[in-house]
Amino acid sequence: MKANIYRTHNCNEISLNDVGKKVKISGFVQTIRDFGGLVFLDIRDMYGITQVVTSADSSDVDFASHIPVESTVTVSGTVKKRDPETVNKKIATGLVEIKIEEIKILGKRTKELPFEVNTNQEVREDLRLQYRYLDLRNDKNKNNLILRSKVLQFLRTQMINQGFLEVQTPILTSSSPEGARDYLVPSRLHAGKFYALPQAPQQFKQLLMVSGIDKYFQIAPCFRDEDARADRAPGEFYQMDMEMAFSTQEDVFSVIEPVMYNTFKEFSNKKIAEYPFPRITYKDAMLKYGTDKPDLRNPLFIIDLSEFFNKCTFKPFMNTTVRAIKVKGHLSKGFHEKMLQFAQSIGMGGLGYLEVLEDLSFKGPIDKFIPDELKKELINLAELEKEDTIFFIADNEIRATDYAGQIRDELGKRLNLIEEDVFKFCWIIDFPMFELDEHGNLAFSHNPFSMPQGGLDALNNENPLDILAYQYDIVCNGIELSSGAVRNHDIKIMLKAFEMAGYTEEQVKTKFGALYTAFQFGAPPHAGIAPGVDRMIMLLTQSETIRDVIAFPMNSKAQDLMMGAPGTVSKEQLKDVHIKLDVKE
Repeated sequence: MKANIYRTHNCNEISLNDVGKKVKISGFVQTIRDFGGLVFLDIRDMYGITQVVTSADSSDVDFASHIPVESTVTVSGTVKKRDPETVNKKIATGLVEIKIEEIKILGKRTKELPFEVNTNQEVREDLRLQYRYLDLRNDKNKNNLILRSKVLQFLRTQMINQGFLEVQTPILTSSSPEGARDYLVPSRLHAGKFYALPQAPQQFKQLLMVSGIDKYFQIAPCFRDEDARADRAPGEFYQMDMEMAFSTQEDVFSVIEPVMYNTFKEFSNKKIAEYPFPRITYKDAMLKYGTDKPDLRNPLFIIDLSEFFNKCTFKPFMNTTVRAIKVKGHLSKGFHEKMLQFAQSIGMGGLGYLEVLEDLSFKGPIDKFIPDELKKELINLAELEKEDTIFFIADNEIRATDYAGQIRDELGKRLNLIEEDVFKFCWIIDFPMFELDEHGNLAFSHNPFSMPQGGLDALNNENPLDILAYQYDIVCNGIELSSGAVRNHDIKIMLKAFEMAGYTEEQVKTKFGALYTAFQFGAPPHAGIAPGVDRMIMLLTQSETIRDVIAFPMNSKAQDLMMGAPGTVSKEQLKDVHIKLDVKE
């Protein structure tokens, strides 16, 4: 590094080649070890650690021993080789140390530390987030940010190398119904009117296609007022947003697959499943895995036995949806008890099972309800073999699907079936265009700007719930990394789709005025996707929550404990933006 008044070297750069040289380093005091006549200090900066030591006859002995840890200091001195018994092979500079000639405090710690910074001790998340600037001094969190920076640079390079143009889209925009609550920003100049923070650059990137920008991308911030989950941050998150003109679903896949593969290959030591990634229809995903975010590291799959059990005498399984999961081997009584407890914890009434014996007969609670003449049929349907165990989940179709997915996941974990050393990607395709909302009304099931398969003919002639859209998700190890679609660029198809979802042409014109108008000036067919950056980093770092890979995250209640947001503002500020509060102060 280039020398300045604070340092000639970073704390990872001192080596045997520097023995006898005068050097200067600066950083945080990580530890102090006072041996009476000698004081050893570990000085840490962003790059590494260097040990420094006082001389036995130095006046710095008492001074150095009383420096508060985590204070910042600058140290000048001569590099010397460590004694063999003091070599530290765990750090890059472990063969050398600096004999202190001058040590100065640059920033003294005057407050008690709320927690130890560089230890593996458990610290409450709310305390870590309140003092996030201290939490980021921890090597794990610092390394997460370093990795994040490298991944973003790598993503940018890959997109640029494929001919994409990076374009920044606005942060202040108009409110529009895109699936989540908007964050609203009141206007000072236009009383009673509001901006919204974009839930995604969706409309802007489509307008760029109309503008003739052939391939667009950006590392885009998105703002959604949603509840937090382990893989979802309240407030803001980032995605690698991209859109391509004159393109199809397969064109998008051919761009993104190598980007995902190369990124995970570059920044992980795990195996990466080769592309092209498997394509799984939404219908098959919900049936075989019980979710549209399947973890393919789990070899278990779900089968439907609803029709079979309509022939049996077990009333709880008749005229309902019955799903089943088979596993190898017979399981202990304790295992079945724990699985039953899990099933009840997610809302199930029970968890039926059968064991397949050596002669291919059954043993289990519901064996007596299956007529002997149907048992061979069950063996064939479920492809059962001796020593197998098969579990049954019965409920209405929606709940049975969800429960079966959770039971599959839990069995995979409890039986240690998950391949922990691999990243497995897949595409979920052919999502339904529409669904029924909680009031029984037709609503968009995914992105409202997606192109229906079959175009206008499908919208005019098919049962709305049977219409599929050119919509797709990319999933990795059970985490949805991104959603995308071939966009609806035809104004007639767009208006018909929104009409079916309950919007008038005037409402479409009001809510999506720019797209409504732009598409009447000739829009190219276009398609895109937006992989979630935060989720990618979460997977690469094997972090438990998305908050661990964001520099300054909110907590699960959408609060910034460090900055005190959300917070109150003055009456004068509210007056400026023409707002009166309807709450008790």
